[in-house]
Amino acid sequence: MKRTLLALTAAIAVFTALAAPASAAGTKPLHLRKGLTLVIPSAWKVYQVRPDWIRVVTGTCKSKGTAEFGFRDSGCRSFWVLGPAAIKLGHEGFSPYDPSRPFYPASDVSPCVYDKNLFTGEFKLAAKGLRQFGPAHKANYRMWKAACIKVGQTSSTVQGHFYQREWYLPKSKILVVDQWQTKGLANIILMAAWN
Repeated sequence: MKRTLLALTAAIAVFTALAAPASAAGTKPLHLRKGLTLVIPSAWKVYQVRPDWIRVVTGTCKSKGTAEFGFRDSGCRSFWVLGPAAIKLGHEGFSPYDPSRPFYPASDVSPCVYDKNLFTGEFKLAAKGLRQFGPAHKANYRMWKAACIKVGQTSSTVQGHFYQREWYLPKSKILVVDQWQTKGLANIILMAAWN
């Protein structure tokens, strides 16, 4: 019995040692403002769209490389890490962002994030609270449910919904906006490192 436990312990140690480099090789650090580092999958692509507008593309992105590649495009699986310049105009009408309303830097109706033939309708608060953002920071967290609407000649109908998650750090002036329910993002934020 003692030999079996020792052999099992040794096998687990070898397996752990072999598995660790493989998982580390599948990630990369994303260094951001105020000493924030997120460890993201190496397959994700990072774009500095303009100052304080960083887009992390996590899957297919029809608008990449086109003039439409921006916050209001559709069909681009991604999330945003925003800084002071973006936060300054983060509400409808380009007023400053406030967590009591969804991040929406526009003054008109935008296309639905998953279908450019639908329009984004009303946002309704689905969840709120404080969420851990690395070991020593807490973010104001909001999740908004938004309708995707088909506009007809005489009426409009809701065709579906998407959820917009927001993690806001007011002192650090960092806002993460995710409209795709990006798998693993909440855990990446939870494990964030600060220097």
